[in-house]
Amino acid sequence: MSQQGVIKRYTLIIEKADSGQFPSFREILEYLHEHGHEISDRTLQRDMEQIRNEFGVEVKWNLSRRGYEIDYSKSVNVEEFFRFLEIVNTASLLSETLAESKNSLENISFGSFGGMKGTENLKPILQAIKEKRKISFEHFNFHKNKKRKYQLKPYLIREYQNRWYVVGIVKGFKDLRTFGVDRIENLEVKAEIFKPDKNINPKELFDSIIGVVYSLGEKQEVVLSFTPTQGKYVKTLPLHQSQQILVDNEQELRISLNIIPNFEFMQQILLHGDTVKVIEPEWLVEEIKGRLKRALQKYR
Repeated sequence: MSQQGVIKRYTLIIEKADSGQFPSFREILEYLHEHGHEISDRTLQRDMEQIRNEFGVEVKWNLSRRGYEIDYSKSVNVEEFFRFLEIVNTASLLSETLAESKNSLENISFGSFGGMKGTENLKPILQAIKEKRKISFEHFNFHKNKKRKYQLKPYLIREYQNRWYVVGIVKGFKDLRTFGVDRIENLEVKAEIFKPDKNINPKELFDSIIGVVYSLGEKQEVVLSFTPTQGKYVKTLPLHQSQQILVDNEQELRISLNIIPNFEFMQQILLHGDTVKVIEPEWLVEEIKGRLKRALQKYR
């Protein structure tokens, strides 16, 4: 079976195990059969093992409920795995549609262009991360408007707004740095192995922020008030996994976020224009006020 078929099976297994119905092994197998996946008991067992070993998502047997569920306490990559399945399944759906008719692209509109640049580097970078090998490359800095060569110990790749980034430690430094994959040239995976610093966990850093500009500051509660109409969009597409609804009525949608506010988060606030108001913390209120005033000055 193709890799796409395997991913579809993984999706169905997760979907059934996470349904809250605590299905038995046989019920999961029947669920797969209903969706066109005629597999053996051994294949299903192997799929569950692969989901755990390769993706860090634990599909476990609940003895008291006599059925399977997702053990979130022992699963380290649940959100990332769900996002991965979403991307792969969307690509598979579009691929199948295009295979059925070459004219299908006439019915598909893409919102942006150029975001795929540099994706040919993702596979070797991922391989280097897996094998703990150093990489070297040239990277173009937009702010300094120049290119520079780096040697990096790669720890993680991260996607944000249709762009990919590699995160790691540059030779001669101790702090993590982030590089846009679309601006990388002459990538080389070195034979030299490195030992990752156990005190550095990039995922934990990124869990506390929005975007790719991370900070070592403290998390804090941010409270935002949206207009009722804009609030509907924010409810269906949360700004962050920590998002909690405080007020939801005809006057506003008020939410709280537990994050480290950074440059990209402020950009998100400004993108919402007059449909959002910062309530807390006070320093962020003043920061956004200042940015709006400076923006207004450009029109005078």
